[in-house]
Amino acid sequence: MKKCFLSVLCSLCFVAAAAQEVTFGDFFFDRTMRFDYRHGGDSRSEFYCFDRLKAEPHWGGSKRSLLDTTGLGNQFFRIVDLKSERAIYSRGYCTLFNEWQQTEEATRIVRSYPEAVVFPYPKHPCRIEFFARNGAGVFEKRYEQRIDPEDPFIEPFTPRHATFDVLYNGAPDRRVDIVLLPEGYAAGERAKFEEACRRFAEAMFVYAPYDRLRDRFNIRAVWAPSEDSGVTIPSEGIWRSTACKANFDTFGSERYQTVSDQQRLRDLAAHVPYEYIYVLSNTQKYGGGGIFNFYGISAAHNPGFTGKIYIHEFGHLLMGLGDEYVGTTAYDDTMYDKGVEPWEPNLTTRVDFDRKRIWKGLLEKGTPVPTPATERYAERVGLFEGGGYAAQGIYRPAQRCLMNSFRGVEAFCPVCRQAIEEYVAFLCR
Repeated sequence: MKKCFLSVLCSLCFVAAAAQEVTFGDFFFDRTMRFDYRHGGDSRSEFYCFDRLKAEPHWGGSKRSLLDTTGLGNQFFRIVDLKSERAIYSRGYCTLFNEWQQTEEATRIVRSYPEAVVFPYPKHPCRIEFFARNGAGVFEKRYEQRIDPEDPFIEPFTPRHATFDVLYNGAPDRRVDIVLLPEGYAAGERAKFEEACRRFAEAMFVYAPYDRLRDRFNIRAVWAPSEDSGVTIPSEGIWRSTACKANFDTFGSERYQTVSDQQRLRDLAAHVPYEYIYVLSNTQKYGGGGIFNFYGISAAHNPGFTGKIYIHEFGHLLMGLGDEYVGTTAYDDTMYDKGVEPWEPNLTTRVDFDRKRIWKGLLEKGTPVPTPATERYAERVGLFEGGGYAAQGIYRPAQRCLMNSFRGVEAFCPVCRQAIEEYVAFLCR
């Protein structure tokens, strides 16, 4: 389950300029710098407040695809070299705070969430700049700060937990590196967590296109036991002391499980080279969550859909694939502005469908809009109304897709498959 407020792919000057290659060794050391901050506000405003800088021992990302030209995400940050005024690293992402902004509570109070972004450790003084989409879907600069990589107050990393490989296929800079974190596994349940990690790796590569991309991934795990076994479910009066501090019932949705403190997850993930954080939750309760370039989490022991939940939530985490179903809460129908084209590759309002390059290329000429959900179009790409939590005004590419439903569905639709393949190629270039 994912809820991100909408925007359109926009051609900002710093995105267009990103075509110029950056040579990793000219600007970065082979380790990570982490920028911790608070992201807060209410339904009408947002702010960024610096917490601290941290040094992490590994760099798990690409050393070639340093500049993000994809246009994905509601948030965007970039690192600018001060001497040359050149952008040397950038990434789009989404946040839990931006989802909270769409709730009724955000109209009444101000709150903030601990967040963090990571980038290769800079060799020279630089500047970090944060951008966010406005109501028209255009990125606007919201915050900037100078960074001195020799600042004595940059906190060093102290390893505290054991780690192990689940799947290793080669150097991190040429792979998609996933770190698995345990939520609600007590000290005596390490074997249970290790088995859950193996099941994650097995499920990951059952479904296309991942079945053909297995050699593009590394999966590692960090063993961080919880004080209690099990997970927090506030609506049932169940509270547990756990490693990641996750909870169900996020924003009133009983199956939406999230972690409010992303910095806590980064502290655990830093033990290994990683790009994507996925939390395995010690529960059978159906549900989870995935936020683009932020983290994913889901039940590791659901008796019916564990593998499909992994794949669905990782679709959100990897490249921001949108939910293709109709929502169940009061604010679902307002999550997407129907006058703005979504940036997600698999959702459209038809405001600017030409931007959906993959989708448009797979759409047969003469396909009716909206495409009827009949047997004739059962296996064809179309524009099927009902997605992005709204019954009308938002379209999805196919009748059947793992971003829409699990029951009787064993594959992503062609649009999602091709989008995933292209993004993995970008990360592994």
